[in-house]
Amino acid sequence: MKAFDIKSLIRTIPDFPKAGVMFRDITSLLKNGEGLRATVDQLSEHFKDYKANKVVAIESRGFIIGAAIAYQLNVGFVPIRKPGKLPGESFGFEYDLEYGSDRLEIHTDAIAKDEPVLLIDDLIATGGTAEAAVKLVRMTGGNVIGCGFVIDLPDLGGRRRLEALGCNVYALCIFSGY
Repeated sequence: MKAFDIKSLIRTIPDFPKAGVMFRDITSLLKNGEGLRATVDQLSEHFKDYKANKVVAIESRGFIIGAAIAYQLNVGFVPIRKPGKLPGESFGFEYDLEYGSDRLEIHTDAIAKDEPVLLIDDLIATGGTAEAAVKLVRMTGGNVIGCGFVIDLPDLGGRRRLEALGCNVYALCIFSGY
């Protein structure tokens, strides 16, 4: 596989969504065909021997990459959504954010007991949303065997939070700071 500098295609938007935050925007990566292909190929290559049955991804940017990885690995895709977006019976998990709380949901029949799955999202920062997604998959009886991200912001501690849950974490690039 040809090496590709994915990090160079991710733009940084200062002070979004609030002052002091350096927002790492992957839409500049997604609009580049070669960059998108390299992102999917590199994450798929890393996880190809994990023997996952499904890829679960977090709304919404995670869907873009997660579905493509599921296709590449020839496995199913399961969306983890915000409240009220799934039409069938679902499990929900509430989690705390800096400014309140949020909730994620997954269909109750999405994952079989002990089924090996990969969790995919665009970015790991504080890890609150990813941790909630791992716990949600575990509520279904599933087993998260790997967590993949395009970007890791290690100074915010999300990777450590997932590793404390026993998750294997992989990211294509790292940005220091907040």
